[in-house]
Amino acid sequence: MGSIVINATAPTELRSTSSLEEVEAVIRAAYKQVLGNAHLMESERLTTAESQLRDRRITVRDFVRAIAKSDLYRERFFESSSPYRFVELNFKHLLGRAPADQAEISEHIRRYAESGYDAEIDSYLDSVEYNNAFGENIVPYYRGASTQVGQKQVAYNHMFDLVRGFAETSKAAKDSRLVSAIATNSPSKIKSTSGVPATEKRFKILVAGAKFDAPRHRSNTEYIVSASKMTPQIQRIHRTGGKIVSITEIV
Repeated sequence: MGSIVINATAPTELRSTSSLEEVEAVIRAAYKQVLGNAHLMESERLTTAESQLRDRRITVRDFVRAIAKSDLYRERFFESSSPYRFVELNFKHLLGRAPADQAEISEHIRRYAESGYDAEIDSYLDSVEYNNAFGENIVPYYRGASTQVGQKQVAYNHMFDLVRGFAETSKAAKDSRLVSAIATNSPSKIKSTSGVPATEKRFKILVAGAKFDAPRHRSNTEYIVSASKMTPQIQRIHRTGGKIVSITEIV
C-alpha cells in the first residue's frame, strides 16, 4: 500500500474515480475509525467485505456496517464494556460525536435490550444524521473537533473527553467516560487533540442542598466555576449531599 496520510478529522471519501491506492486508504480509514484506532492484525481483516468494496459491490456505509457487526467489534466494545461505554463508543465510532444527553443513551440501551445488537448498530447507520453527515461513501470521522450548527457547548466538551488524541484507542477504557457528565448535563474538562488549551468557559451551578460551610442549613446555592473546575466542584457538591438543579453557561 502507498503512504497516504489519513486525517482523522477530515472526510475520507470513496469516489467513482478513486484509484486502487485511494480505495486502500478508505479501507484503512474505516478500520481506524470504527475500531477506535486499535491495532488490527492481518487475520482479523474482513477480506470478503474489503473485496466487495474494491469491486464497488458495496458502499462505504455497507463496509462500516460490516465492521460494526463483526465478531471483532462485538468482542472489543460490547462484550468487554459496560452498556454505557458501548453506547458511547457507537456514537463516537459511527456518528463521530458524543451522545448529547441521557435520553439518547437510554434510547439506545433500550433498543439493544428490546431488538438486539444488529438493530442497535443499524440505528446509527440508517439514521438521517448519518446520511446527512456521511452519505454512502464518506468514512465517518470525528465531527467534535469543531462546533456544529445547533450543537450545545456541553456536547462539544463531551466529544473532547471521548477523543483524547489521534494515538488514543477506544479499548483503553472499559467504563463510561461520560456517565456523570451526561447525567448532570455538565461539561467535561476539555483536552484539546491539538495540544492547544481550549478557551475556558464559566458555568453557574444551581444546587439544592447543604452549603459547604453550613452542613445543616438547607437552601439553594449558586456556584460559578470554570469548565476545568467543573468535575471537582460536582464531586464536592455530591459529598455534601447537595442536589444539582441546573448547570448553565455564563455568556
